[in-house]
Amino acid sequence: MDFAVPADLQAYLDELDAFIEAEIKPLEEADDNIRFFDHRREHSRTDWDNQGLPRHEWEALLKEATRRADAAGHWRFSAPKKYGGKDGSNLWMAVIREHFAAKGLGLHNDLQNEHSIVGNFPFVEMFEQFATSEEQKAEFILGGFEGRRRTAFGLTEPDHGSDATHMETRAVRQTRDGVDGWLINGRKMWITGMHVATHCATFCRTSGADGDAKGITCLLVPTGTPGMTVDEYMWTFNMPTDHPRMTFADVWVPDSARLGPVDGGLSIAQSFVHQNRIRQAASSLGAAVYCIEESVKYARERKPFGEALARNQAIQFPLVELATQAEMLRLLIRKTAWDMDNTPHKEIERTLSDKVSMCNYWANRLVCEAADRAMQVHGGIGYSRHKPFEHIYRHHRRYRITEGAEEIQMRKVAAYLFGYLGPRRETLGRI
Repeated sequence: MDFAVPADLQAYLDELDAFIEAEIKPLEEADDNIRFFDHRREHSRTDWDNQGLPRHEWEALLKEATRRADAAGHWRFSAPKKYGGKDGSNLWMAVIREHFAAKGLGLHNDLQNEHSIVGNFPFVEMFEQFATSEEQKAEFILGGFEGRRRTAFGLTEPDHGSDATHMETRAVRQTRDGVDGWLINGRKMWITGMHVATHCATFCRTSGADGDAKGITCLLVPTGTPGMTVDEYMWTFNMPTDHPRMTFADVWVPDSARLGPVDGGLSIAQSFVHQNRIRQAASSLGAAVYCIEESVKYARERKPFGEALARNQAIQFPLVELATQAEMLRLLIRKTAWDMDNTPHKEIERTLSDKVSMCNYWANRLVCEAADRAMQVHGGIGYSRHKPFEHIYRHHRRYRITEGAEEIQMRKVAAYLFGYLGPRRETLGRI
């Protein structure tokens, strides 16, 4: 067993750091772009008079950073080489995402809207595995990289969040002008990115009963299709928002809009989350490390009553516990990412889903604790927006709910631990 970071991975981290210093930092500091990252960040990013959506200037800056990263060969790193990527592994992505987040806030990696100069593309594997034709695969994968296609993920509903099997959105077969298709009726919520999406991957019940895993179908509904409306954008703890509540009223799409098999859509949703969860866990770990390290430095420098804060065990011990948890979590994340790289994609749900959930729920909890502790160590200035801790807390607090609430992920771990699901089902299931 070798726990060292491979030399070629370390060399790539160094290359990324050099690119950030040469291309991204100057862009971040030009034309007062720093307003998106300093104490003005929430106001500068948010168009308060336009439903709380991201300001155009903010999204334009992210787009320019992405363009530069793509031109340098970094943005598509995790994508297959045939799509202009580098076949980046889950392990390398985990190390890179932790490395970026540990740098603190910056244009190189701002997860508020999943922006990074090394992009995360779970949709690529989703279309690779489940596209119903080569044409559909090319349209949405190449179109996604070229900016012609952007797919929002329409799974959650107003009355059904964590339990996707109780889905009230329905789709029934309907032929129009000789073309087989589907008529959709229902509501969706928290459909991130709809303000710029070209399609909404809409999960609908097409057969079976509420609670059945089988009987859900994914339909790619083009934005602007008659009957599909955005009712409102939900304002959140961390603004801006791009999370709407939507209605589908007699929305018709042809069967060619279907992604994956009829009644087999839940597998698509499960396929989508694993890459997201392990990489998000790595980012939360990196942000936690940033909070810990900044607190340590401040405690060494700050000298109330003539002695450094760092001399006090009341300061030391909470940070010791956080640092210990971060060290252990790093090993679990990297081991799980390595296992994912050595497991067929469709087998990950059956064999590794519990480990991915362990990484994700614990990392998201840890970063919130680390940000809160950093505020406490820094005192009044830590509570202010002149330090990044409140932003880190508000942003990462979301992930204890999204991508599967931590209670749902713990429930998944329990099902594998007690043999109701996963590899232990064959042994513990006999008890």
